[in-house]
Amino acid sequence: MNKVILMGRLTRDPDMRGEGTGLVARYTLAVDRRFSRNEENNTDFINIVVFAKGAEFAEKYLKKGTKVVVTGRIQTGSYTNKDGQKVYTTDVVAEDQEFAESKNAAGSNGGQTEVSSSNNSVQDDGDFMNISDGVKDDMPF
Repeated sequence: MNKVILMGRLTRDPDMRGEGTGLVARYTLAVDRRFSRNEENNTDFINIVVFAKGAEFAEKYLKKGTKVVVTGRIQTGSYTNKDGQKVYTTDVVAEDQEFAESKNAAGSNGGQTEVSSSNNSVQDDGDFMNISDGVKDDMPF
């Protein structure tokens, strides 16, 4: 099975090519790694390709900085560049694209706001909240 689910922010506006059913959109998604060995934030930059109706959606609604969830498949390929060298490519072909935050969250501080709950911090990411480990112990459920 070849299935990929990614959540991240566009690093630039989608690059559009073609027309009608031949429309293709390409963009790069910055995806933070969940865990790291040296506790530094690591980010992967994943190339996304989307066709036809999905490309129309990307052109109309997706902009640099938009946080999205992309579902699709990995596709590899190769080509020979103008210097005669073989170049290998890896892209995610998007089958579904969804917003991962509300417009209000996207407009404030790049989608990230911090709220203080007693002495523990809670990070509000639009409609979703990431709750630090210390806060979970204080919850009644």
